[in-house]
Amino acid sequence: MATVVDLITYPVKGCAGTSVDSTHLTPAGLAHDRSFMVVGVDGVFRTQRRDPRLALVRPTVSAGGGRLTLVSTEPDSGHGALHLDVTTSAPRRDVDLFGATYQGIDQGEEAAAWLTEFLGAPSRLVRVPPKHDRKTDGLTPGTSGYADSSAVHLLSRASLAHLHARLAERGAPLLAMDRFRPNIVIDSLPEGCQGEDWAAEPHAEDRIRRAAIGAAGLGYTKLAVRCAVTLVDQEAGARGGPEPLRTLADYRRFSAGGVVFGTKFAVVRSGKLSVGDEVTVEEWGEAER
Repeated sequence: MATVVDLITYPVKGCAGTSVDSTHLTPAGLAHDRSFMVVGVDGVFRTQRRDPRLALVRPTVSAGGGRLTLVSTEPDSGHGALHLDVTTSAPRRDVDLFGATYQGIDQGEEAAAWLTEFLGAPSRLVRVPPKHDRKTDGLTPGTSGYADSSAVHLLSRASLAHLHARLAERGAPLLAMDRFRPNIVIDSLPEGCQGEDWAAEPHAEDRIRRAAIGAAGLGYTKLAVRCAVTLVDQEAGARGGPEPLRTLADYRRFSAGGVVFGTKFAVVRSGKLSVGDEVTVEEWGEAER
């Protein structure tokens, strides 16, 4: 077993995440996770790959989902907070996510103006429609909002510690967990607890096929292939050097292409999640290579 040490939701795709003590895990992931997305006038989603300043926008959503607030984390940016009443009845528009067409509910001119000014590029904000029949790929079928793929991204502290050791060997700076934008961070059981300490093993999460956390259940979909978003300093909102991709390429190359770090899951049972919940692995498998 292991325990949940952090739960992070990202209400607006590409923007900053917010840690929560507890939340509900829905079929599409943590409550409100990636339920909004910033798009260009052409409907193509904006991403930190091209717009790293998205990292400086911190969104929060009210418990019922009816109110969205956007705040700039940039010191002395001069951008006041945007408080927005979320609409689910406004006109829909086509949006493009990795070449696939979905629908988005436009959140109006005030949100568009705020994001356009902050990002320095014409932008609009859309919300996932109430009926969003997206099917995600991988070993376990599932759905998600505007996430890149699967509903949940899980990562262990042991995996990050192993990366830190390799970074230190080459004199590279250590990187914060937020570079990898996980939803669930796990760690070993607290000292004195009984149980197999599999979470102390780097990348043990790669072998999980079914897991129970709190009242919820997860099913493995695939490994998380990392992209240029990991090069963005999440506090500065700017792209940095070659790490961590350079070091990950030394030992985490994936046979299908790219480098992998962390694991994606579909939700097989909804329920409440809380920091401190035990992670019980119900089925193990061999790590993909």
